[in-house]
Amino acid sequence: MRCYLHAYLLCTVFTFFSLLYVYSQLASTLEDRDERSGGGRISGRSSHDAGHALRKRPGLLGLRDREWGQNSEKLSSATKEPKNDRSHLAVVACGARLEETLTMLKSAVLFSRKPVHFHIFAEDDLHDAFRNALEMWPVAVRTTFTFTIYPIAFPEENAIEWKKLFKPCASQRLFLPLILKQVDSLLYVDTDIIFLRPVEDIWGLLSQFNASQLAAMAPEHEEPRIGWYNRFARHPYYGKTGVNSGVMLMNMTRIREKFFKSDMTAVMLQWGEILMPLLQKYKLNITWGDQDLLNIIFHHNPENLYVFPCQWNYRPDHCIYGSNCQQAEEEGVFILHGNRGVYHNDKQPAFRAVYEAIKQYSFGEDMESSLLQPLEAALQATTHSYCGLSSHLFTKRLRESVRLLQPEDIGSQANIIPVPDAVD
Repeated sequence: MRCYLHAYLLCTVFTFFSLLYVYSQLASTLEDRDERSGGGRISGRSSHDAGHALRKRPGLLGLRDREWGQNSEKLSSATKEPKNDRSHLAVVACGARLEETLTMLKSAVLFSRKPVHFHIFAEDDLHDAFRNALEMWPVAVRTTFTFTIYPIAFPEENAIEWKKLFKPCASQRLFLPLILKQVDSLLYVDTDIIFLRPVEDIWGLLSQFNASQLAAMAPEHEEPRIGWYNRFARHPYYGKTGVNSGVMLMNMTRIREKFFKSDMTAVMLQWGEILMPLLQKYKLNITWGDQDLLNIIFHHNPENLYVFPCQWNYRPDHCIYGSNCQQAEEEGVFILHGNRGVYHNDKQPAFRAVYEAIKQYSFGEDMESSLLQPLEAALQATTHSYCGLSSHLFTKRLRESVRLLQPEDIGSQANIIPVPDAVD
């Protein structure tokens, strides 16, 4: 009996030390794996330095990812990083939009410290006017951007229908991924946009995309009680209040490769295949043209859209009935969108004051005394309107943009990376 007891004790001791050895080896293996995966994460971050730097700045997104329903894990394969620091900005101009478009482009180069390429789509009779105006800008300014001018182009079989959809040529933006096949990513803006911070800041949001997202827009409304889509739309739309396409950031490589779901067929369709069938199905039900079509597409493919806060696309709706863009309240307006023609009438004098200040500013003048101070004085005269009461939000971020460019002049090596001469 005693022999059996000794054998049992020996087995117990042996088993205990065996388990202890296995546990120590397992712990060592897990520790090594953590070190390797940690190194991978650091490597992944290094390929997105710009995006991580932006994420560290308070308020670039306005709200934390989880508050916006975004995937908090940003994958290293989320988007192709540009091979250089150049942003790509596209605009479509038809009719009497020359001056407005040039003012938008002017605001883009005024505050940006990295090079940008303009893709200008315009009617043929505007090409020379754009080219001549841009080439008359000072040499120091022209070293900060390049440009290409394109004709308006729609599919031949439906060109007239597309061109007349909503506003003249507005639906051209839908075809940019199919026309600019060599461009990986693009920021599209309407002509009535004014940048109040550098273009490269919104360009940096591309690195915030998760593995599924391929475009980014702001909500159409913040307050559902005054929302248009949720009250009047006769077609599907994104989220609770829809999205506004006046400022649209696109990973066009992903758009070209993606197969989209729809309510027209069980077969998933690529971008070039889905546009015309959507128009044919909903053309009697849409009001805002191409923006409505984008809302329909992302209603059925919500995982592919990144939603950025309203301060990146601030419109009269955000202040006309009282201030309702919380992110702008906290950090100021980043991009001003003067839709409904407010730059050219007296309905929203605060918006018009910003537009006029940018238009009248002369390159090379001191921004503090020749741009910011006159604008602040002009905005003081607009406080009789709701948007005028919120006009301090228009200069809150603008003041910081001006400060970052002072005291060096625009085009100096200290602030702006020059690029080759403008081309078309």
